[in-house]
Amino acid sequence: MKFDDETIERLFGNEAADYENIERLTEYYFKSKIYDRVTANLPLRILVGHKGIGKSALFKFSMNEDHKQGILPIFIKPDDVANIALENQDFLTRIQEWKKGLYQTIGKKVLDEFGIGDNPILQTISNPAGKFFNLLLDSIAGLVSKSGLDDAPVKKAVASKFLENKQIRIYLDDLDRGWAAKKNEINRISALLSAILDICNEYKNIQFRIALRSDVYYLYRTSDESTDKTESSVIWYGWTNHEILIVLVKRIETFFGRNVDDEKLMKLKQSDLAKYLDSVIENKFTGGGKWENAPTYRILMSLIRRRPRDLVKLCTLAARKANEQHSLKITSDNFKEIFEEYSQGRAQDTYNEYRSELPQIQRLIQGMRPTQKEARDGNGWVYSTDQLLKKIGKIIEQGKFTNSSGSPMGAKELAQFLYKINFLTARKDISSGSSAADSLIDRKYFEENRYLSSEFADFGYSWEIHPAFRWHLQPEKIKDIFQQLALSQDD
Repeated sequence: MKFDDETIERLFGNEAADYENIERLTEYYFKSKIYDRVTANLPLRILVGHKGIGKSALFKFSMNEDHKQGILPIFIKPDDVANIALENQDFLTRIQEWKKGLYQTIGKKVLDEFGIGDNPILQTISNPAGKFFNLLLDSIAGLVSKSGLDDAPVKKAVASKFLENKQIRIYLDDLDRGWAAKKNEINRISALLSAILDICNEYKNIQFRIALRSDVYYLYRTSDESTDKTESSVIWYGWTNHEILIVLVKRIETFFGRNVDDEKLMKLKQSDLAKYLDSVIENKFTGGGKWENAPTYRILMSLIRRRPRDLVKLCTLAARKANEQHSLKITSDNFKEIFEEYSQGRAQDTYNEYRSELPQIQRLIQGMRPTQKEARDGNGWVYSTDQLLKKIGKIIEQGKFTNSSGSPMGAKELAQFLYKINFLTARKDISSGSSAADSLIDRKYFEENRYLSSEFADFGYSWEIHPAFRWHLQPEKIKDIFQQLALSQDD
């Protein structure tokens, strides 16, 4: 196989679902256990998760499915609502501003969907007085009855289905674009969600699907006591390594035009799933310290943060190296050549994503670099709670850390922050086999147990620096990193 750029994207998919071709997306999309919860026939679903976990892909796929089912999907981008409720005013006034702005935005997008354009009802839609939805129905029904869509049969079919089902599903994604974690921004998100709750209560035919980064939701949820009204609508987006491996298998199999069954794949062991990768990726990892001849899929699963985009990044970078060397498969050497670049990229992504919440995040993470003594003793990646707090305490001695509002953060708060952003994972050694590769490691991510570190008490877990960041912290010790890397276990 020739791994040119076009083939790589076709094979592994676009890193950003926003730019993925919908036909290709529907070929390889895997409906995880979260999908049915997000698409349930309920008024409000709030999908929460880190960047790169697949929120946008889920929304794009779901909107395509809505069309088939006669539900009218409307996608609202950050630009569409950029000027709504900007002023930090009275909270109730801000909610009203959001409701007015949402009515206008939804109304315009619905009318634009059918080519109605500027319509007199838009003049009254900002002050609907309980007639908003009926006005939309009347306007579309009038256009269809006047054969205004005769020259656009597809739009006419969609309009007819909409008039029959009378259901709109609103998708809001990327609302945290440019997020700076300021109090005014948290208040604005809170007012938006309150306005959406009001609209859902007023119009049973309008549903909302909202995607929020986990850090944005965390700050919103802890901002005041009224936020508990949305808690029952929140879905934390998480993946198992097994599911992410299936995602990769489906992309490869559909690239070659082969049909795969999701249920069948779910029942297979990861070692059997990995056989589907053999046509593209070398199945044994060579030259990796004690992990010589370990299954390559276990190396990959150990280096991702349970985010599909991480795996796409790893495979894409390695495939480019394979192309440079005219290799017909992605080899161990191709992966080893890009581990540092991959690690640097994940660190930079983390800095960009969370700098608004902790301006000194780069100094904190780089301060977690193992000391010479820790490296010499084979430690530096795994800490007990006491060791971790002591390590962070020494970093604080070099300069204080403050959150977005300027308040100082202590060692426990910083430890919790590192866990929340997936730099740290909670780890417990369950049992030991005859070799390090056979050791069973129970790892927990923030999404799986969000309150494990709320007080940073000792629950019997130690705290491990995620392998994705290790080459960033110690680029000169690649072999040592593999010597100390506990591979992921099959789910």
